[in-house]
Amino acid sequence: MKKTIGLLGKTLAHSFSKQYFTEKFIRENINDYEYINIELDDIQKFTELLEQYPNLIGLNVTIPYKEQVLSFVDECDEIVKEIGAANTLKISKTGKISAYNTDVYGFAQSIKPHIKKHHKQALILGSGGASKAVKFALNKMNIPVKIVSRNPQKSDEISYDNLDENTVKNHQIIVNTTPLGTYPNTESAPDFPYDFIEKNHIFYDLVYNPAQTIFLINARQKGATIINGLKMLQLQAEQSWKIWTKKTN
Repeated sequence: MKKTIGLLGKTLAHSFSKQYFTEKFIRENINDYEYINIELDDIQKFTELLEQYPNLIGLNVTIPYKEQVLSFVDECDEIVKEIGAANTLKISKTGKISAYNTDVYGFAQSIKPHIKKHHKQALILGSGGASKAVKFALNKMNIPVKIVSRNPQKSDEISYDNLDENTVKNHQIIVNTTPLGTYPNTESAPDFPYDFIEKNHIFYDLVYNPAQTIFLINARQKGATIINGLKMLQLQAEQSWKIWTKKTN
């Protein structure tokens, strides 16, 4: 019987993971695993989910459960402990659930080749689980971060109303961690003052479908470097695979 891996989220019509792993299994002749989408309308049904899939050995976790799912895990790695969000779960034969965050790795490795000396500060749009992973990665690169939130509550958070010309020009890395612009709602975009964009900016959108969101198109038109979330997803997926298949005692 095949070992089951799944993607856990609320709505998964836009999902990358199932196609990625299905193609990986065919390409690499991996026959003893299957990857499925698991839509859950309420995280409180998580325990029932585990009973429904007895061969489940791992999960990727996406919006909106990267933080909520931690209520159900037995142990967290150091990154998850620090940022309070997980996107990868490993389930042992005894049912122990361990939480990891491979988003940090995926984001860091995908943005590093584009960072130049003048990229000294960053703005992160959104304050959810993905935002926490991006902030952690940038801080590890010694890049200070401001979070842009609709409801700023912490000292490092500002509102969209605070995005004036000076703020935008002094933060040369802009990362969208919100789902705005994701297929099928491709006409939406963060409420950002795009007129202030300069050529020395990096605009990074965690959205990968479509390949160029309105957010990225607006930045490209100003000459900024643009990056979508596809490479990050590929890197975090392979990191998740290593976690699921690593032999443990």
